[in-house]
Amino acid sequence: MAAQGRPATPTESTIRDWDDADPSGETYSKVLFIDSDLTEVENRGGVFEECTFRGVRFNASTHTDAAFVNCTFVRCSFFDTTFTRCKLVGSFFDDCTYNLMKVSGGDWSFTGLAGADLRGTELTGLKLREADLTGVRAAKAVLRDLDLSGASLQRADFTAADLRGSDLSTLDPLTVELKDARVDVTQAMVIATSLGLDVRP
Repeated sequence: MAAQGRPATPTESTIRDWDDADPSGETYSKVLFIDSDLTEVENRGGVFEECTFRGVRFNASTHTDAAFVNCTFVRCSFFDTTFTRCKLVGSFFDDCTYNLMKVSGGDWSFTGLAGADLRGTELTGLKLREADLTGVRAAKAVLRDLDLSGASLQRADFTAADLRGSDLSTLDPLTVELKDARVDVTQAMVIATSLGLDVRP
């Protein structure tokens, strides 16, 4: 008899080419996806819970109102991937690529993106509360209207990034690269105050 409360063992997905598979509206729990191809897949409302993706290609796929909760992504490709109003709370990313990725809205709080190369990506209107963004490389990225409250931003590179409208309350300007970054007046005052300046009208 199986022990009570023991988590289910992840099983490897038998789906490698998703041309004939549609995750829309489906729920996957504790599934291990290895080298699967989700290129150009249109996912509407699909739910993945505690799943692991290894070497999975999400290239040019679109995900709308979908969820990847407490998932792990290892060596995955998100080239030209679009996420709209998706929930990725608690998910962890390791050695993934994000070229031309676009994220609009949704909740990515508590995600682990330490060291991620986000150069040239577009993230707008997204919740990233208490996310680990330590050492992210986000030069020339569009990072607008993000909720970064409690996020770890040490050693992040925001060179020439567009940060307007984002919460920079946890940003220490002495530990990040901000050269040529675009900020609004309110953010400029937050940064100046963090540097110990006495900002007055």
